Amino acid sequence: MIKKISLRKLLNKSQLYLIIDKKILGQRAITDIARRIKSSTIDMVQLRDKISTKADILKSAFSLKKVLSNTDKILIINDYLDVAKIIGADGVHLGQNDIPVKIARKLLGRKKIIGISCHNLKQALQAEKQGADYIGIGPIYPTPLKPNITKTINPGLIKTLKRKVKIPFFAIGGIGLKNIKEVSASGISRVALCRGILNAKNIIKTTKAISSQLSALS
Repeated sequence: MIKKISLRKLLNKSQLYLIIDKKILGQRAITDIARRIKSSTIDMVQLRDKISTKADILKSAFSLKKVLSNTDKILIINDYLDVAKIIGADGVHLGQNDIPVKIARKLLGRKKIIGISCHNLKQALQAEKQGADYIGIGPIYPTPLKPNITKTINPGLIKTLKRKVKIPFFAIGGIGLKNIKEVSASGISRVALCRGILNAKNIIKTTKAISSQLSALS
């Protein structure tokens, strides 16, 4: 995937991150969603599939990359370093119990993007220290994608993160058009969404409205 500018510069400019989760996507074709978001204001796209076979995940990843290949959207694969490496994705997103950042970096190389899911300040600081390029922090609101995590992020943590964490962080969890004003009012300028975009009646209008709200803070 050829980018006009470096991945790090693209990451630093990124504000809107779409997570394409297979459970939420359902039977819809990933190529259809990819074409709909191609001209949207989405900066980053993550493929997250916890239910399909590796062969099907690889197929979806190739399809997603093909549609987005001539754009500046960063393509991230959730969990699977092998899939990311095979298709030449821009990076991976890892959970707290996944492969360590140091090993992921060795396998993917210095130029690729590595993101980490965090739920508190300690995890965020550790992720940065270990060499992560960005952090997903949440949940901001309860979300069915993380049913085992019931405690939401305290607004005060966002202020602390802005002071202490130097790498980009994206707020995640139950965020959508209905609450983006409240989210941005807390000082959050980067968000990651799943249902809020995938289930929107008009993805282009929705992403434009969300990006407009976030841009006011940048």
